[in-house]
Amino acid sequence: MVFKIFSMCARLALMSSFVVAVTAIDCSGQTTWPALYRNYSGAFLDTQIRVIDRDAGDRTTSEGQAYAMFFALVANDRPRFDGLLRWAEQNLAAGDLTAQLPAWLWGRDADNRWGVLDSNAAADADVWMAYALLEAGRAWNEQRYTSIGRSLAQRIADEEVADIEGIGPLLLPAPKGFRQDEAVRLNASYLPLQLFVRLGRLLPEGPWEKIAQRTSTLISASAPHGFAMDWIDYAPVKGFSASDTGGYDAIRVYLWAGMLDPATPGRDVLLRSLFGMSDWLRRNAVPPETVRADGSVAAPNGPVGFSAALVPYLSAIGEKKLADVQFSRLRSAIDSRTGLYGKPARYYDQNLALFALGWTERRFWFDSAGSLKIWWRD
Repeated sequence: MVFKIFSMCARLALMSSFVVAVTAIDCSGQTTWPALYRNYSGAFLDTQIRVIDRDAGDRTTSEGQAYAMFFALVANDRPRFDGLLRWAEQNLAAGDLTAQLPAWLWGRDADNRWGVLDSNAAADADVWMAYALLEAGRAWNEQRYTSIGRSLAQRIADEEVADIEGIGPLLLPAPKGFRQDEAVRLNASYLPLQLFVRLGRLLPEGPWEKIAQRTSTLISASAPHGFAMDWIDYAPVKGFSASDTGGYDAIRVYLWAGMLDPATPGRDVLLRSLFGMSDWLRRNAVPPETVRADGSVAAPNGPVGFSAALVPYLSAIGEKKLADVQFSRLRSAIDSRTGLYGKPARYYDQNLALFALGWTERRFWFDSAGSLKIWWRD
């Protein structure tokens, strides 16, 4: 086993076409991601295989289930994938993901009863879930996953995509609450370009390719001074404009962008639009927690998960030294008792780290067509 890990380190060091902070693999004998996946599953999943956000009243979100399904696929952990899917279907979609979008929020109500707290869906979770199902169908040769994934994608297109005159299809954050006539509010972090490119290839009859073609423009609009904001508003005549702040949502914009294959159309434009974060990190060791649309920092000292999320982004723009600084901060935050990051270990930080380290360690990656590549298969 140690020999295999040293071999992995050597292979990564020789991959000149894959710019990465190689220090994310501990070449003394352990890779970070598999242990993190095990520890995360033990700490944040219960026996029902639901993902528990212990920082928010032990709630479960469709985002949590979708991300964990993706991680289970990367880990070749089909029993857990099945459990996550089954729980989401039964508790968030009334037993049938092909018939309705999953509710975004499940938890304990004021009368101490457990169940759906908000039946509105979350489009980013829905897209990640559909993508994970479609890729799982291919990886495990399971038609049932493919069928559910296709049905879910169609329902997203029908209920969460708005066709705006003169612009075309846009992904709304949810079926309800984000459109008034031709004015819409979008979330920049809900637009991982690689997923829409892939859905466009798999489901060419849908709106996905047009959404992918517009994603770089939307992300650029969300970052007027080089920092991604959480929200993008569109109104006739006024056009696109960024919201006032960027923080816990927007940090994922850098993460998704950093994980893009270099040949993905629109990648370079997208990365160039996010210059504010790299400029800040050349002068500061810790990423900001929240920033303003004018480029000023509202709150410094972002959580450790932000550092994890920025490693792929910094690697993608060739800032290896800056990536190493962020990885060192992440590594210093490991709790030896739990094997998780931070004291206490927070749900969101672990999710960001699982994405970032999985990509950095080449556990998974995306090709230029958005197809998922996985270590155990590819």
